[in-house]
Amino acid sequence: MCLGIPGRVVEIEKNVAKVDVGGIVRDISLDLCPDVSVGEYVLIHTGFAIHKVDESEAHETLKLLTELAEAI
Repeated sequence: MCLGIPGRVVEIEKNVAKVDVGGIVRDISLDLCPDVSVGEYVLIHTGFAIHKVDESEAHETLKLLTELAEAI
């Protein structure tokens, strides 16, 4: 089973995006999802943006992951 985490693109330089996930910013490859723009949300897996996601879907997923972490 794989887990993809949604994050918001805050900056793009060539094929690398800086993506904010709950206040943590990471560099993510856009090789698999090159049509992303700053401000959009992407699903991240192993350092790659693999799919654009709707903002409301991203927020809901992050909320559920936070609740899960708090329960553990």
